[in-house]
Order: sequence, then C-alpha cells, then structure tokens
Amino acid sequence: MTEDAKTSKAQADPAVSVVGPGDGETIILGTTRMRVLEDGSRTGHRLAIAESVLAPHTQGPPQHRHARHDEGFYILSGTVRFTVGNEDYDATTGALVMVPPGTPHTFANPTDQPAVMLSTFTPDLYVQYFRDLQQALADGRPLTTQANIDAMSRYATEPATDLD
Repeated sequence: MTEDAKTSKAQADPAVSVVGPGDGETIILGTTRMRVLEDGSRTGHRLAIAESVLAPHTQGPPQHRHARHDEGFYILSGTVRFTVGNEDYDATTGALVMVPPGTPHTFANPTDQPAVMLSTFTPDLYVQYFRDLQQALADGRPLTTQANIDAMSRYATEPATDLD
C-alpha cells in the first residue's frame, strides 16, 4: 500500500455513532413511547432504527402499505400482534417480522403486559411521519383517521382500504 493510500483511508473512515441507554429522541404517540436511536442522519438516510414500548392493549395504526421502504420489527419483550392482510401473527420475544414495500400490515399489543420492539426503516423515510404525528397531537389536534392518512401520504404510505 502506498503512503498516499494509507493517509487517504485513515481520513475517509466514518465516525462511529453510539446512542446510550438514556439517549435518543423520544416521541410519544398516545400509549406508545418511541425512542429514535438512528434517524438516518448518520447512515446517509439508508437506515433508521427506533425502540418502541407499547402499553398493554395498545392499538396500532390503521392497516397500511409503504411504497418506498422496508420495515422490520424485532420483539425485545412481550407479544405484538401483527395483522398482514387478513392474517394475524403473534410475535413474541426474539421474533423478527419483516414487512416489504407494498405489504398491508398493522400491529397491536393485545396483552395485559407492555411490549417492546426494535423497528428498522430502510430507507429512513418513515421517522418523520412519527414526528409529524407527535406535532399534531402537541398542537391539540385530534389524531383522527383522516389526519393519520394525511400524514402517511407525505411518506409514500397509504391505508390498505381494500381489505375487509
């Protein structure tokens, strides 16, 4: 390796990002608390990661489809019920659910215990959706179905209205 190549490589190494246990942006959406661990700003917008705590008996968003991003859910504790089309799947601690673009889905915590999940968004497009919802609630606006649909539409997402 030439001296120039060694110098160039050392300068090109990206900074490492470390988010501590109490760090990250917190987003509160009703009975769900989300901690954004990576919003895409340090990954060239290729990936975002969030930890979500769903209170017992938390209903998720209306069933919807993403046009431009994959969404992954790793269950850290508890049980999360995923509805994909007309099928329900109960994902428990240690399960991974991957939802590709175009797949109708939603999730909920139907149990008496909190559930914690780690979510990935590739690319990071959808993190701003959660910020928008939190802002709408902070402004005192009700989170109506239409307000949710309007927010989704800004991030290449639409409700899955063709399902029963």
